[in-house]
Amino acid sequence: MDMSLEVILLPVSDVDRAKEFYRDKVGFHVDLDGEVMEGVRIVQLTPPGSGCSIALVDGLQVPTGMPQPGTYHGMQLCVSDAKAAYDELTARGLEVSEPQRFADQDGATFLYFTDPDGNGWAIQEYRRRATEPLHEVLARQAAERQ
Repeated sequence: MDMSLEVILLPVSDVDRAKEFYRDKVGFHVDLDGEVMEGVRIVQLTPPGSGCSIALVDGLQVPTGMPQPGTYHGMQLCVSDAKAAYDELTARGLEVSEPQRFADQDGATFLYFTDPDGNGWAIQEYRRRATEPLHEVLARQAAERQ
């Protein structure tokens, strides 16, 4: 059975403020903003080139429990050029750390930022993605399984 991670509920205290932050400062695309059932508003945003979105929710009761705003840490975005990502994000007004290279190998350079609630993100430089976008790798692997 194939499974794909496509949406992560992100706990925030103010859906409109978070929507503006992720859209305007981080550059996510707004896929959905509306009441999906009575009393439940969902704003779904996707990073450019990603197959996984975040969902900001207001009024949703999650059967397994709802985390508190500011408690998510370790979410990770991947880019092919950390310096270019830093330049673009800081130009949008995002407070993001300068790239930190922990080793010379691909995948060992990171930037970090938090959203207005304190949820923490990492941005990993994965230079290979410039020539091998993830969606192409996944499509090739799926074709090989058939």
